[in-house]
Amino acid sequence: MQPARVLWDSSIGKKVVMAVTGLVLVAYLVTHVVANLLVFEGPGRINSYAALLHGTGGALWGARLVLIVAVALHVVAAVQLARRQQAARPVGYAAGRAPQASTFASRTIRWGGALILVFLVYHILHFTTGTLHPSFVELNPHHNVATGFRNPLVALFYVVAMAAVGLHLYHGVWSSGRSLGLSPPSPQPLQRRLALLLALFVWLGFTAIVVGALAGIVA
Repeated sequence: MQPARVLWDSSIGKKVVMAVTGLVLVAYLVTHVVANLLVFEGPGRINSYAALLHGTGGALWGARLVLIVAVALHVVAAVQLARRQQAARPVGYAAGRAPQASTFASRTIRWGGALILVFLVYHILHFTTGTLHPSFVELNPHHNVATGFRNPLVALFYVVAMAAVGLHLYHGVWSSGRSLGLSPPSPQPLQRRLALLLALFVWLGFTAIVVGALAGIVA
């Protein structure tokens, strides 16, 4: 059996795959939120950035392919690990037992991941293809953002989804370091604080854009 197959078939291997693909997605999220914050500087900056990205041609589609593969591997590994854990413990803890050594982010990681997956599909149809956008203009992200959040229900869905992204990042970034052996156990782990800062940055950045558009600051 090939080493890659052996790694994939093991639970440890799936955790490593989740960690590596998760870090790829984190890097994308950070660059994505930084780029999207250009919307507050007016249409010139962010529209020029969009034109520059699309001008790269094959490089843009190469990056998209990497992201698609990363998302697919991340989701498949997560589902398979969840099934293994369920099979190993088919009966849950006794009712009323308090969670031990866990956080709200870790306890909601699966539900949050499912919400993020639904949101990802909607977001692509909303801002990438324009299929679900009532006033989509190609290569005009400033206009698309300003008009895309005029519907309060759409804005609310994005805000809730960004909260799920923040929680997912907080737990995922910290646990990825443990899976890759980069952060040894500690009563006050530095990586948990770094994960919190990163999650707050991404959550606040994306949420500010939604609220800014809904409030008319981005117009």
